[in-house]
This record gives sequence, C-alpha cells and structure tokens, in this order.
Amino acid sequence: MLALLSGAAVRRPVLTIVFWAAVLVAGVVAATGLFSRLSPEVGTVPGSESAVVQERLDAVHPVPESITAVIAGASAPAVADAVTAVRALDGVASVDGPVPAARTPSVVLISVVSDGDAAERAAAILRAVPATDVVVSGGPLTTAEYNDQARADVQRAELVSLPVVLVLLLVVFGSLLAAGLPLIVAIVGIAANFGLLYLFSLVTDVSVYAVQVTTMLSMGLAVDYALLLVSRFREERAVDQAVPGAVRRASATAGRTVLFTGLTVAVALAGLMVFPDPFLRSLGLAASGVVLVNMLAAVTLLPAMLALWGHRIPPAAASGGRVLARLAARVQRRPLLTLAGAAAVLVVLALPVAGLTIGTGDSRSLPAASATRALDEALARDFPSLHGPEPLLVPASAADEARIAAVPGVARTDAADGVVRAFPAERASSESTQDAVATLRAQGFQVAGQGARLADYRTMLGERAPIAAGLVALGTLALLFAFTGSILLPVKAVLTNLLSIAASLGVVVWVFQEGHFAGLLGSERLYDTNLTVPVLVAAIAFGLSVDYEMFLLSRIRERHLAGDAPDRAVAAGLQQTGRIITSAGLLLVVVFAGFLTGGFAPIKQIGLGLVLAVALDATVVRLLLVPATMTLLGRWNWWAPRPMRALHLRYGLREA
Repeated sequence: MLALLSGAAVRRPVLTIVFWAAVLVAGVVAATGLFSRLSPEVGTVPGSESAVVQERLDAVHPVPESITAVIAGASAPAVADAVTAVRALDGVASVDGPVPAARTPSVVLISVVSDGDAAERAAAILRAVPATDVVVSGGPLTTAEYNDQARADVQRAELVSLPVVLVLLLVVFGSLLAAGLPLIVAIVGIAANFGLLYLFSLVTDVSVYAVQVTTMLSMGLAVDYALLLVSRFREERAVDQAVPGAVRRASATAGRTVLFTGLTVAVALAGLMVFPDPFLRSLGLAASGVVLVNMLAAVTLLPAMLALWGHRIPPAAASGGRVLARLAARVQRRPLLTLAGAAAVLVVLALPVAGLTIGTGDSRSLPAASATRALDEALARDFPSLHGPEPLLVPASAADEARIAAVPGVARTDAADGVVRAFPAERASSESTQDAVATLRAQGFQVAGQGARLADYRTMLGERAPIAAGLVALGTLALLFAFTGSILLPVKAVLTNLLSIAASLGVVVWVFQEGHFAGLLGSERLYDTNLTVPVLVAAIAFGLSVDYEMFLLSRIRERHLAGDAPDRAVAAGLQQTGRIITSAGLLLVVVFAGFLTGGFAPIKQIGLGLVLAVALDATVVRLLLVPATMTLLGRWNWWAPRPMRALHLRYGLREA
C-alpha cells in the first residue's frame, strides 16, 4: 500500500498537489461555519441514572434557556425601562426581576428566558443601561462566548507556534525550502482537520474542546512526520544525488515508519470510542481520522513536493553525531544504573497522580475577562442566596423532603412539582457531595444534577478505562510486533509509555490541583482536574510515545538486520535518530505549548500534560531508558516463539 501511494504521488506530483490543494480550500471553507456549530457541553453519560432522570424531568418540566444580568450603579427608572423593553421583544418568554441585592441596593438581577436571537437583543438592551457595571451572560450567550474563545485560542496558538516551528526547522535543515515543506503539510493537515470536524458536526455534537485538541494534534503530527521524511530524504541524497531514487528510498524506510506510527496513534485515539460519553466518542473518531489524513498527506503530498523540488534541498551534511555517540557509550557502560535513574525520575514525577480528583470545574476554568466568569463572581458577591453548587434533583414527594434534607452533605432543600432540590454544602466533586449522592441512591431515590452526573461519569471511567487501555495495548502490541517481529520490545514499549504518561499527569495534578506555579500559566488552583483531561492526555501521549519508539526502533532494526551486534545496533540507532527525535520532540513541545496561551483551563491542562509527555519521552525515555533496557536485553530484544516468528515472516512488514 505504501509503495502504491508514494509511487503514484511521485509519478504524478502535480495532480497530487492539486488534490491536496483542493482539500486545503475545502477545509478553509468548512472552518468558516464550524465554530458556530460547537457545543460547550461535556461530561454526560447517556443511559446513566442522572441522564435518564434529567431527560424525564425536562420532558415534564421543560426549562428554557435563560440569560442573567447583574447591573450595578443604575437608577431604578433606567432599569425599569430596560425590563419593559426586554419584555416586549419577540422570543422572550418571561422576565424575572429586578431583585435587590443582599448588600448593595444599586445592584439588580434580571433573568430572561428566551431563544438565541432574542437573548442577543435582550443583552444589547441590558448592556445599554446607564450604569457603572453591567454583566450579562448565560444560556446561548455562554455558548457563543465559548465558541468565540475557542476560535481565538486556535488562532493564537497557530500564530504563536507556526513561526517558532519555522525557525526551528530552519535551524534543523539549514534550508528555507526544506523547512517550508513540513509547514505546508501542517497547514494542509489543519485545514483537513476543520473539514472533518465540520462533517462530524452535521451528525453529532462537537465540543469546543475538540477543535483545540485535534488542531494541536494535527499540527504536531504533520510536522513530526514531515520532519522524519525530509530528514531521511536528505540522508539518502547524501548517498545518491538522484532525487527520484532518494524519494523512493525515503518513502520505503521513513515512510514505512510514518505509516505504522500513524496507524498506532489512530489505534490509541480510537480507544476513546469505548467510552459512552458522546464527547470522548466523537473526539476519538475525529482525532483518528485527523491522524490518518495527516499520515496520508505525509506519504503522498510530501513525496510529490520532493519529486518536484527536492533537487533544491541540499543533502544532509556528514555528521559523526559525537554527542549522541558519547551518550550511547555512557548508557551502555552502565545500563542498569541508567535504567534505575531514569525510572526513578519518572516515578517521582508521577507521585502526585495519586491525588488526582476529576471534576466538572467552575467559572475559574474560564478566562478572567470572560462574561460568564464575571457573572458568576458578581452573583457570589452580591446574591449569595442565588449562588452556590448546582442542586441535586430528586424526583420525590414533599413528604420525602425531610429524609432528603437529613442526608449529610445536603445544606438545604426545597420541593415543587414532584421534585426535591437538594443543595449541596460543597462543590460537586467534593467528598461530601459525592457521598450525599451515594446515600440518596442507597435509600432508593433517583438523583440527577451536576453532582450525580459527575458520580455517574466517575463510575463510567472506572468501568470503561481498563477496557479501553486493554484494547489499545493489544492493538499497539500487535502493530509493534508486525513492525519488529519481537515479543519483548512491544511489551517494553507499552510499559515505558505508561510510566511517562503517569509522570506527565502527576505534574498536571501538582500544578493545577495543588496550585504550584499555576499563575505562570494564567490559571489558579482549581482543586479538580477536568474530567476529560486524564483520558485525553493518556490517549494522545500514548500514541505519540509509540511514535518516537518507532522512530528509534526503525533504525536499530535496520542495523540489526544488517548484521550488527545488539549493542552496536542500539548505539547506531540512537546516534542516527537521536537528533531527529529531540528535534521532533522540541517541535511538538512548541506546538502544544502554543495552546497554553489559550483561555480554557482544561485546554491548558491538556497542553501541559502533552508538553511534559513529549519532553520526557524524547529525552528521558528515548535517549536513556530505552537504550539502557535494550542493552540489558541484548539478543533477547528480537526474541519471539517459533510460531510467532513464522507469523511475522508471513505477515510482518518488510522493507520495500
């Protein structure tokens, strides 16, 4: 398949480039309509008790979307005139208020139940009230704000990352054309990402977070794959100046690695489809598609461009790789000590993950300038009776209210229309609120609301995460076996990848949950890690870790098949790929770090987790842990039982 794809691209380079140019245009067009279709909702488990009860309550007592305004320093007649004007708008179902504030008589509260267009018109009227401060948000306004923030974050990340990536590629290649080709592949990949997400938005909800996660993934992988192929092309030209032969050999070797790394990353992300959460499931499908598109662009668009313009790219300069040669020698002199030291570093970094607490977050997860956050803070300050944890919703009669109110963790209750609202004393993720949900259910009550949704989500993760991890591990083991013909190397890869993922999540917990240096990232202590962050970081980081594993193993395997002794093959592989792995890791760190400049705390958490995962993997794991382990294993690296060897001989991947 690889020879067919790359061969067709090299034979018809102009047609191949025109095809990908059409993909680019289609993606840009799709992007113009994508952001208005995004949803801020995450963390629902269809079919769970909380979801079923909520659907039943919504059917009996539908709650229209509403917006809320807090107006400070306005005269009573001005507020009354605004309320009258809002009531007269088409699409406004009702207006509640003004409500006097607890401490400041000049602050009023207005709730407007309306549709999206009416909400915008009502907000414009309320913001026009002569006052010292007007904050309006909620319902469709919050959704629009999330979408606008997502668009701004993606644009900012691209503006920050792409120029730095170009400079780094110039340093790596020393040629503007060679540096520009990976960037072209990245831009096409980003556009294709927008196109895929738009298609998915036609059939399912797409989260605002999905755009940012898939964009950072698309940008990073496109640059990664193109870097590997262009580097190998330059090496091949140093041996033989003929461009067509160099393109074919680069495609047959580095292209083979890209093909398998792409499949492995796609398998890791497809594991997200095991979870019933629509956000994770749709993201897993979309991200897998994005990875495969970037892989196809790397093995078709890039060879086509190299076939046309490769003669302008200078061959790789002869390099002894002395630094990496010395590193390999030191690792191989003391492999056990190196292995123990590298593993100890990762274990220490992973320790805080024991305190991981997942939650849905609150307004502090939003930018400081967010209207939604400003409204939440104004309500907490001036309307404490209207601010606090979302109530637990319990279908029950008024006669049951006393039993519900007596449950530890419930601060107060009220009852109406066959529903008891139990207001927790603490946030939804707190131990007391989660215990209250468990107690109510143990007493035979059905429970909905934010605390119940979180309880159901945690249960779902506990049940499905081991299944997803097992399937991804099996898929990865199978692909790595097909790639290497070894039994031990795939097992070693999975174990080391899990260790580096735990280390990166440990630092995320240490920074965001415990509050160390969170201010440097424009955040503050959040007490919880967003409920989707551990799963997403684990899935993406696992795929990327296997990515670098294959970069290194491909060269070690080449030397092994050429007859080198095990130690010499490991040293040569590290010497040949160390610079590429560290360069690729640095480029990915820059890409993911660009998303730390965004406004959403969950995206910052994902960005930091991936920055750390890539940095640790490209240094501690690939340059120290893996060579030390392979040195200790020696010839056992390539061991497989006789039936497995026969299977690999028949079905394993070969050089073209």
